[in-house]
Amino acid sequence: MPMIEPEEFSEFNKPQAANISRSRAQDVNAALVRMHQSSAENVQADEVGLEQSAASDVHADSISAYLSALATVEAEEFLSQKSAIGYVQAEKASVNGYTGAVLARNAEVHYGMTGVVLGSDVHAEGARTILLVGRNVTGNVTTLIDSRSALIAGLTGGLFAGLLLLLGRVLFGRK
Repeated sequence: MPMIEPEEFSEFNKPQAANISRSRAQDVNAALVRMHQSSAENVQADEVGLEQSAASDVHADSISAYLSALATVEAEEFLSQKSAIGYVQAEKASVNGYTGAVLARNAEVHYGMTGVVLGSDVHAEGARTILLVGRNVTGNVTTLIDSRSALIAGLTGGLFAGLLLLLGRVLFGRK
């Protein structure tokens, strides 16, 4: 596989487009980045499109991913279909597939599994989550821990830990 060498670009001499196919890159910095069956360590762009690709750290205004794997994503607008994502921080995020955590003002989870979803407006359809916290939640979602359950679990855990510490102090404390 050919290797794309990293280059230093400022905002003024940033290339307009980077089309990467069946390649591996360290750093990609362009206005428009399209990746197909490729991988990159760091991607920074205005718009990013990934298909059957992988990236470690992606920062862009708009990102779309299909059958891809991403570790961390920071974007204004993010759309993923049938992808595996570690962490997403976005203004608007729509995920389908497997996602570790989504932090977005508007979050949509469609027919996928997500560990943690935090957002003002959350819409889920056929989704499964471990923890879901949102001001407005709509749709069909199965959640292991919702806001109320998390509060109850925290209070119960804190009470139990406090009682154990008190008991330990009484039984083994110094006089």
